Amino acid sequence: MQDALTTGPMDERQAVVLFAHGSRDPLWHKPIQAVSERLQAQHPGLVVRTAYLELTQPDLPTVVDALVDQGVLRVRVVPLFLGVGRHAREDLPALVAALRSRHAALALELARAVGEEGRLLDLLAALAWPVGAEP
Repeated sequence: MQDALTTGPMDERQAVVLFAHGSRDPLWHKPIQAVSERLQAQHPGLVVRTAYLELTQPDLPTVVDALVDQGVLRVRVVPLFLGVGRHAREDLPALVAALRSRHAALALELARAVGEEGRLLDLLAALAWPVGAEP
């Protein structure tokens, strides 16, 4: 089944921005990049980018501005946060609101944090105690 981002007119440019916190550690972003690469492989026509709140570049405004400059009309921002703390509840919505003001013609969707998704929670539970493991 296709999701709403992969359907619609062919001339509508769509993108997903995977949004994470960021870190000074240069290896920290590797899992974020791996998710980006997998999403791009699964949806070759979809524009996929990563952006970070702090400590890692690029930031969200830089990425969204570049996407708009490239003609993207619809962007879905996916917070790669397990917990829904201040960054997910306050900082990110404020960033998205500012971007909506700056790019009024852009359809900018803010998805729920991945930590609120039951499928991911089920996967994490399965990884913590694999099927067939003895207590």
